[in-house]
Amino acid sequence: MSSQSAPLSPSTLTERHYELLVQAVVDYAIFMLDPDGHIVSWNAGAQRIKGYEAGEVIGQHVSVFYTDEDRHSGKPRQLIERALHDGRAQDEGWRMRKDGTRFRALVVIDVIRDEAGMVIGLAKITRDITDRHEADMRYDALRAQLFQAQKLEALGQLSGGMAHDFNNLLTIILSAAKLASRANNPERLASLLASIQDAGERGAQLTRNLLTFARCEQMPRRLVDLNELLDAAYAFISQALPKTMKLQMRFAPGLYRVELDPGQLEMAVLNLVLNARDAMQGNGVVQLHAENRTLHGDIDGLHGEFVLISIIDHGTGIDPAIRARLFEPFFTTKDIGKGTGLGLSQVYGFARQVGGCVHVESVPGQGTTMILCLPMAGGESAVAGVRTC
Repeated sequence: MSSQSAPLSPSTLTERHYELLVQAVVDYAIFMLDPDGHIVSWNAGAQRIKGYEAGEVIGQHVSVFYTDEDRHSGKPRQLIERALHDGRAQDEGWRMRKDGTRFRALVVIDVIRDEAGMVIGLAKITRDITDRHEADMRYDALRAQLFQAQKLEALGQLSGGMAHDFNNLLTIILSAAKLASRANNPERLASLLASIQDAGERGAQLTRNLLTFARCEQMPRRLVDLNELLDAAYAFISQALPKTMKLQMRFAPGLYRVELDPGQLEMAVLNLVLNARDAMQGNGVVQLHAENRTLHGDIDGLHGEFVLISIIDHGTGIDPAIRARLFEPFFTTKDIGKGTGLGLSQVYGFARQVGGCVHVESVPGQGTTMILCLPMAGGESAVAGVRTC
């Protein structure tokens, strides 16, 4: 006679079997609440995660596990009310163990009803996600450091153009000041002083652009008018190109507004322009086009209304053998000292973070088009413009 028992069928499962099943789970805190939020059952996972034995918590209100801040704001009551109203409530936040330490919790509360549909209680499942939360925080910190390092690299490449422009402005100021010191005609003097003031204001604007771009902190997302942002960034981005190159920008009328950090968008566009510059070996015209488009899955499976910002070069194109590695951090085909491999990685991370993508179209020997797809956030912007430096 076999010593193995026959498997249980659903019809033979009893309340005791379900209780044993719940008690066997140690990675999740699973317990029941009455409709007012008082604890009526407790499993082994709850004891392991929260530190309380069943006799210490049964009958107490679930708010005992919440922080003082959450209790004062009424969060436990709000979650229970939401679950009773919607049938389910979910939350992520800090909770308290018996020893007073905090842990990061992912919580789901489901309504339990009897055969007649009456609410008899709530099932609460809590998972300790402290390790995942800390890993996410470390990743965010590392990403911010890499972003700032890439900014510093870009600033180094911009410094030559900036120095040239500042030198031109200083030449205007000094020359006008010398002429003004010898001018006897009031109208001539007023004209020279106006030239000095204009050059000074242009220098101040260049400085403001530089300080804004170089800031260390990331700005919160906000609604951005792309026509205004790209037009304002034109003079700054053009500094990345040598005098043997031109930047041509064309905006379609009524670009959608988008919700993002404008500094990260400027950085992404600058990185794509720098990439185009290097592909063309410092000669030719880099084109930047922006338009609205409805996507139906034709670009990276995206659907909906998007703004497409395309940076077009007529350089050497991209070898199909390296296409799959383009957006890897630190991957670069440039000579040592001429690139860190962070530029396209930043563009890819930024695009994914805002719900879009960066799409590549390239023919070896003919050029490359990098398309930054940004989801619409609503609103309209100014009319189109064309500028060439």
